[in-house]
Amino acid sequence: MGRGDGSGRIVSVDGADDSGTGILHVDMDAFYASVEVLDDPSLRGKPVIIGSPEGRSVVSSASYEARRFGVRSAMPVSQALRLCPAAIVVPPHFDRYLALSAQVMSIFHEVTPLVEPLSIDEAFLDVRGVRRLWGSPGEIARMLRRRVREQTGLTCSVGVAATKHVAKMASTISKPDGMLIVPANETAAFLAPRSVRAMWGVGPKSAETLEARGIRTISDIADTPRDVLDRIVGPASGERLSQLARGIDPREVSTTRVEKSIGHEETFPEDVSDRAFLRSELLRLSDRVARRLRRKGWDAATVVITVRFADFTTVSRSRALPAPSDVGQRIGDAARDLFGSIETRQAIRLLGV
Repeated sequence: MGRGDGSGRIVSVDGADDSGTGILHVDMDAFYASVEVLDDPSLRGKPVIIGSPEGRSVVSSASYEARRFGVRSAMPVSQALRLCPAAIVVPPHFDRYLALSAQVMSIFHEVTPLVEPLSIDEAFLDVRGVRRLWGSPGEIARMLRRRVREQTGLTCSVGVAATKHVAKMASTISKPDGMLIVPANETAAFLAPRSVRAMWGVGPKSAETLEARGIRTISDIADTPRDVLDRIVGPASGERLSQLARGIDPREVSTTRVEKSIGHEETFPEDVSDRAFLRSELLRLSDRVARRLRRKGWDAATVVITVRFADFTTVSRSRALPAPSDVGQRIGDAARDLFGSIETRQAIRLLGV
């Protein structure tokens, strides 16, 4: 399956067993920060924070050098600089990120038509139907990593497994710039010892609730009777977690789904005037909305943004998407365009997508 390489990640060696697999999760490494380093090589090897150095900006992304100091996305830049005073703060260049994201997604589509983007920098791929063209899932994963590096100058991490849930977990464990293959017959052994917090879709609050009941590992979830799990997290979540903990994940890689919608908003502790921060916040909110859409198996047909100003005046704008989507990048593009159509003479108290 894989082994530690001394850096804290677990990766697969060349020729590792990939039997029973066919789902890939490809995740770009510290995407925004890596793009800035690509465009300005003098930043290489230095702690880089993407955000605005002024106002109450939040961290959009951070290089791995900065992450070693505890810097994380969505953290206030002021807090990040306290943790890592030597960090270099670089303003975001979203158009550049979107252009490179499109290039990466194009590379994926050259290999298989079954590509399901999750956000601007990650996607699931189903390669079961293209093995005769490109080789085994492990060989396809290596080829994709090589193509992404050669054509964009960026690195990515890849999880290879029999299901989407395990593939996503595997890519996370292999970061940065790694690949981890979990053969189908080793799924249970892979899942069992890992923290409930490592499960895709288990947020901090759910994890705290489970841990308070002594359920700390995925094997603990698998061993917990369904009726007990239902009482802790609710019947719907109980069923989903019980299945995922036992390696059952029937979700297919999908490019289109049934149209529905959901939303998320943020009220700021203090009124905000920094447009760069607000545009970054729209992308962050869009990604959160997209994750919730995917969790429910829904798509959004229309994007609506809500802006509440310091005087509590509230303005909304909406736009139909060209096609229903649960992709954070597409929702974020529409949200930023809508925001640009709103006159913002006052500071903003609330932002919603």
